[in-house]
Amino acid sequence: MTETGTASRETHLLLTLDVNGERHELVVEPRRTLVDVLRHDLGLTGTHVGCEHGICGACTILADGRPVRACLMFAAQAEGMALRTVESLADGRQLGDLQQAFTEHHALQCGFCTPGFLMLAEGYLAGTPDPAKDEIREVVAANLCRCTGYQPIVEAIEHCAARRRARNPKEK
Repeated sequence: MTETGTASRETHLLLTLDVNGERHELVVEPRRTLVDVLRHDLGLTGTHVGCEHGICGACTILADGRPVRACLMFAAQAEGMALRTVESLADGRQLGDLQQAFTEHHALQCGFCTPGFLMLAEGYLAGTPDPAKDEIREVVAANLCRCTGYQPIVEAIEHCAARRRARNPKEK
């Protein structure tokens, strides 16, 4: 096939993304995934790229408070949403309560899947402050981990939920 001489025109979009409470204006190609924009354009490398098919959950973030797979979303789809990445859980150098629970319960080993589990759990606990252990197991089954065997992750989430309820008894 011969080239027609027509120059290829790449379309770019001007997006405004609200990530971790900060507003970012970006010029991106329409086909750029949200995970790529977070990692490469915004430098938020805590969101990991695993399978790129939405199966492993390593790229899980919160969009308007709900866990989503950032590898399955185009950045353009996230405009107007409040996005949170794992970087939002800590207060400066101080670990957040969920991160601390994961540490105390040894719910991480290699750490690759940990940010996705943290964000999945953060979104889940926001809507279910008093979860049953079986419910937690069902939720964490949505993400893949090859190192911990899930039980420490379940225990960490359960422990964090109990601590949050003890601090805010009205949220039961």
